[in-house]
Amino acid sequence: MIKLDKTLLLLACLAVAGVSCSDSGGNPQEGGEPTPPPVEVAGDVSLYVTTANRAHDLTPASVDFSDNGSNMSPTTIRLDASTRYQSMDGFGAAITGATAYNLSLMPENKRKEFLEDTFSPDKYGFSYVRVSIGCSDFSLSDYTCCDTEGIENFALTTEETKYVIPTLKEIRTINPGLKIIASPWTCPKWMKVKDLEKKEPYNSWTGGQLNPDCYQDYATYFVKWLDAFKQAGVEVNAITVQNEPLNRGNSASLYMGWEEQRDFVKTALGPALQQNFPEVKIYAFDHNYNYDDQTEQMDYSLKIFADADARNYFAGTAFHNYGGNRSELLDVHSKAPDKELIFTETSIGEWNKGNDLSTALTRDMEEVGLGTVNNWCKAVIVWNLMLDSDQGPHGGPGACTTCYGAVDVDNTTYSVITRNSHYYLIAHLASVVKPGAVRIGTSGYTDSDVSYAAFENTDGTYALILCNDKSEAKGITVDDGNRHFTYEVPAKAIVSYRWDKE
Repeated sequence: MIKLDKTLLLLACLAVAGVSCSDSGGNPQEGGEPTPPPVEVAGDVSLYVTTANRAHDLTPASVDFSDNGSNMSPTTIRLDASTRYQSMDGFGAAITGATAYNLSLMPENKRKEFLEDTFSPDKYGFSYVRVSIGCSDFSLSDYTCCDTEGIENFALTTEETKYVIPTLKEIRTINPGLKIIASPWTCPKWMKVKDLEKKEPYNSWTGGQLNPDCYQDYATYFVKWLDAFKQAGVEVNAITVQNEPLNRGNSASLYMGWEEQRDFVKTALGPALQQNFPEVKIYAFDHNYNYDDQTEQMDYSLKIFADADARNYFAGTAFHNYGGNRSELLDVHSKAPDKELIFTETSIGEWNKGNDLSTALTRDMEEVGLGTVNNWCKAVIVWNLMLDSDQGPHGGPGACTTCYGAVDVDNTTYSVITRNSHYYLIAHLASVVKPGAVRIGTSGYTDSDVSYAAFENTDGTYALILCNDKSEAKGITVDDGNRHFTYEVPAKAIVSYRWDKE
């Protein structure tokens, strides 16, 4: 039976309310509800609660199983462990150059506290991060690891050696099971051409296409990058072939249609990784649900998988949500059920009020968190883990200047952290759904304003994440087939539950 230690959890609540987190730990924003009285946290079912008014801010609590043997509640969610869907790889955020740089400027004790809270399996348990191969649009400069022509000139840069790699190693110390996926934003400029017919050189970070004559060199680039990270003490679990391959306008970018990706992987990258890093998974696409409305690129990964030689090199498909509808996940799964789905990027910013929990908390959990896992995604990764209070640092023209991080750190002292919606959705998932968990069936109560997903962990526990978008509290009963409990879910709230099966 999971029993939470009341003293330790109350101390955790007090720690959350400290100077390292603004508007947190039960301190409501102006006009919010008053801080609730302390809750009893030693019970059969452990949980975290977050409300849009921050009256509850990842607040630990508990509830006991009902003594009433019968359960006739019309708001009962029933778990069905015999119905099994995908196993989970993890949840997390991107460790961009900007994130690693901001973390490096934090006082050591504040950085350690933040990373421990975020990545410890005993706390919020973030378990999957994304990094760039070379620069991203949130790097300290535009670069690749081979800017001087000739693959023999490959070398890691200061961004990797001083910021990203030390951050990853520190995180891995906290969570040894951390998974890492890597994506390039661009190949080296000397490998770019304006088009694939004339193959004229294209000397720009933004846009261009990969010269087919450079396929072998570029495959070697991937191998050298993976090996350099491994030699530095960071093993990478997966890659995507190209970040946003249909986006020609990012500050660092490369256009790569599905035929190009198919040919590059089956003739060069796939064999190179199979020979040197056979354990590293390759995911296709890594872009939007709507394929950026490019008709000829619709079903991008499915068209690649139609080629038997290419198909064998790919573990599955990665998606972003900057365009289109998440129903595309279900469509791709139905047509390629043997291939995995992962969600690798989404951002918040001024355009979607991502730092306003009253708007973003339940919206983002329903869309990004529950909406992806309930459509077969094995992993959910949001964009920058940490930006500063000036929304950076970020790259050159084309980079987002209005983005927020999952958390923002004040860039005067680098000691005050504000959590945004993306931090909460990942924390609520990762804190109770552990790597290897299997999503299981549910039935019973349905409501357009209430969404949820249930899981069975490998340690013999059940997990349920529930999002209440209603403007009033809702009493929800959860029945696992043997026992049940009832909990009053606050208005505009997310609750994560975890309990022993027996």
